[in-house]
Amino acid sequence: MQQPNPFSTSPVLLGGENRSGTTLLSVVLDSHLDLLVGPEVDFLEPPNLGPHILHATDLLAAGDPRVAGATKNTVDPFWYDGVHFVVQCRRFGLDFNDVRELASKVMLELGNDIVSLADRCRLINEMGELRRTRSGARRWGLKLQRKIAQIDDFARIWPRAHFVHIVRDGRDVAASHLKTVPDWGYRTVAEAARGWLDVVSGPHRIAPLGRYLEIRYEDLVGSPRSTLTRVLDHLGLPWDEAVLRHAEYEHALFEQPHGHPAAEAAGKPLHQGRVGRYAQDLTRAQITEFEQIAGCELARLGYLSLASPSGEP
Repeated sequence: MQQPNPFSTSPVLLGGENRSGTTLLSVVLDSHLDLLVGPEVDFLEPPNLGPHILHATDLLAAGDPRVAGATKNTVDPFWYDGVHFVVQCRRFGLDFNDVRELASKVMLELGNDIVSLADRCRLINEMGELRRTRSGARRWGLKLQRKIAQIDDFARIWPRAHFVHIVRDGRDVAASHLKTVPDWGYRTVAEAARGWLDVVSGPHRIAPLGRYLEIRYEDLVGSPRSTLTRVLDHLGLPWDEAVLRHAEYEHALFEQPHGHPAAEAAGKPLHQGRVGRYAQDLTRAQITEFEQIAGCELARLGYLSLASPSGEP
């Protein structure tokens, strides 16, 4: 991918499989005085992102019934991507006028409807810099979520960005999808195993040297001080005790959950309550099936297998 004009900004881009703790990590880091970390903003769809955002913003501002509720169950499918983008921008602290002005500005400067990946990132960059300037933070960040698999593309667009990839035991991820979000999550253990592999197996191999850090969800909730020290050192930021007390502070996610499945859990102090849930939530056959598909990656990440007494996958 060609990117003739890489950005000079230095965002913090968080990635991970769905249900791996990305929301929790974003809220924890957002507690830091020098960091402003927003939610995942889906910006790869639709094809004509700019006009779609502008129209969706106008519909939301007017209270149009086609976009009432801002969830997949209530929004006209044609408008969902644009509405979700605007809703996430509002959670990031941008109002309707901010969204309109930024989208219009980028479309005018680019002379297009914000189509290519680089142009879409240009809009995200403008959003982040506006929020950083207003807040006085040193750095801004957003969740890339599963898009961390394209880390090489984003690293070229943002050559000063730092990436933090949070991984979670894939068997717990599978259990969470099957039991907690069955309406949109993976439907089978095999599907969950392959999806998990798609996100966790590649980034560490193609990431730019010195700009990528992989942490485990289990370490974040089990050894938060040492794990967050590693993260902040990676980002070049000083220690701030606030990251250990994220639940005591206001965050846009808590004020505007919009049905987010992780909002309630992210609002609680760090705890290990859901670590190893797969042992109760999955059958032995399901656990074995997952390990047969993704055992090598589980082992690389330090997760012991239950398929054999030795713990080897």
